[in-house]
Amino acid sequence: MCLGIPMQIESLEENGVAKCHADGVRREVSISLLGENSVEVGDFVMVHVGYAIQKVSPVFARSAWETTAKMQAAGETDQISEV
Repeated sequence: MCLGIPMQIESLEENGVAKCHADGVRREVSISLLGENSVEVGDFVMVHVGYAIQKVSPVFARSAWETTAKMQAAGETDQISEV
């Protein structure tokens, strides 16, 4: 199974690269699939294997981060609550 992770753009670099972060993790991400002029600093993007594949809303990104945190916590306790 492959997962996309929502990340927030913190800077736009040369050659179609954005520096992004999520949950304390920072990555350089290619924005070539979206087009360099279609995103700006502060936007949220869905990242899959190093590529931003679509813009997402801040609400969606935060919801995904919360769900991921709940799943990680459930894995630590082997109990699944309402996710």
